[in-house]
Amino acid sequence: MDTRPEALREAGQDFGHIVSAPPLAVLRPRSAAEIQELLVFAGPRGIPVTVRGGGHSMYGQGQAGGGIVLDLRAMNRVGPVTGGQVTVQAGAVWREVLATTLPYGRTPPVLTDYLGAGVGGVLSAGGLGGAGHRHGLVADQVLELEVVTGAGEHRVCAPDRDPGLFHAVLAGLGQCAVIVTATLRLVEAPARIRRYCLHYTGLTRYLADQRRLAEEQRFTYLEGQARPAGEHAWRYMIEAVAPYDGPCPPDDAALLAGLGHDPAALETEDLGHGEFAHRVDTDEEVLRETGEWLYPHPWLNLLLPHDSAASVVRAVLADPAFRDLRDTGLVLLYPLLSSQLRAPLFSRPSGEVLHLFALLRTAPPGSPETVAAMVAANRTAYELARSHGAVAYPVNALPMSDADWRDHHGSRRPVFAAAKRRFDPHGVLARGHGLRL
Repeated sequence: MDTRPEALREAGQDFGHIVSAPPLAVLRPRSAAEIQELLVFAGPRGIPVTVRGGGHSMYGQGQAGGGIVLDLRAMNRVGPVTGGQVTVQAGAVWREVLATTLPYGRTPPVLTDYLGAGVGGVLSAGGLGGAGHRHGLVADQVLELEVVTGAGEHRVCAPDRDPGLFHAVLAGLGQCAVIVTATLRLVEAPARIRRYCLHYTGLTRYLADQRRLAEEQRFTYLEGQARPAGEHAWRYMIEAVAPYDGPCPPDDAALLAGLGHDPAALETEDLGHGEFAHRVDTDEEVLRETGEWLYPHPWLNLLLPHDSAASVVRAVLADPAFRDLRDTGLVLLYPLLSSQLRAPLFSRPSGEVLHLFALLRTAPPGSPETVAAMVAANRTAYELARSHGAVAYPVNALPMSDADWRDHHGSRRPVFAAAKRRFDPHGVLARGHGLRL
């Protein structure tokens, strides 16, 4: 156990830099046996235990005030790659996964945009990415899990082996067990990709084309952004990727047929698959150099039903409380298909087509009043979106009450609560979410 003040300070912070809750101690295990020993001790004593991997939670979800943080970064082994799968320790980050699989010409079917996130954390949240309209969540690519439950049981589970535990862990927000390893499905990685940026002035046509492309699955990767245009307006950009091998690039005319983008503003570029997957790395380097990486990040991620997406997006982007997005933020807006999102505990809106609406904001340092105002704006936007059928992707700078969580999980809650009682009977795991089952 590490109880040095500097270790406790680090474990009491996260990427959000909004909530600070130092633990009593930090444990850096190197084996499942060490994790098991801790939980056997902590459970009956009611000592909170939270897992830390990449440390990218937004609002204290990965902290354990008055408890123990399990820092899994030393458990980062990746491999071997065998055929169409790879086994990965939960403390690895996704760039380490890709670095191991790409030499074999393989890749996970879905990757998050930011490869510095920890494997265990992403699987616990579900994991969204540009290939989600084809393959679902990052968590949907898991073939098998090795875990230690909150009750201190070291178990292996899969869809056909202890499925109740397996499905309680994936997208389960760390409530039932600590992920030790995950065996992931792999697919063939293309040698090259062509990246298209399609620009729109109107939100209605943009969303319609996003829906069409998701349903038709013309592209292997499909994301998009809202970008400020002038003092008050917004423009929209679809980012789409088509793979190819050899000297023959994709047929642009066929892929773009029938779409309503501005053809004069079309952008294309050809990249290696690894080069495209690592495209966010440069942004991270710049933000670390400027110090902005360590500023507060009151981010908000919402999943909107297609039918009400336009009204919610327009209302939020017109809200003066989100005006800072025009200068320093990033707005993601892209489609997913509900039928592809298979993890049972992952909450999503009704309807087949939904849209991730991510408001990625940075607050100035040393201004808690500004941060509090941004978090309050998140709450207002969440309530507006929820009144239009939306749900949160629960990785946000957004306090959630018990009533919020009950609404969030809806009919899934009884099954989730039963799993919590069974696998974490003392209720010690992942209290940072404020989720009481």
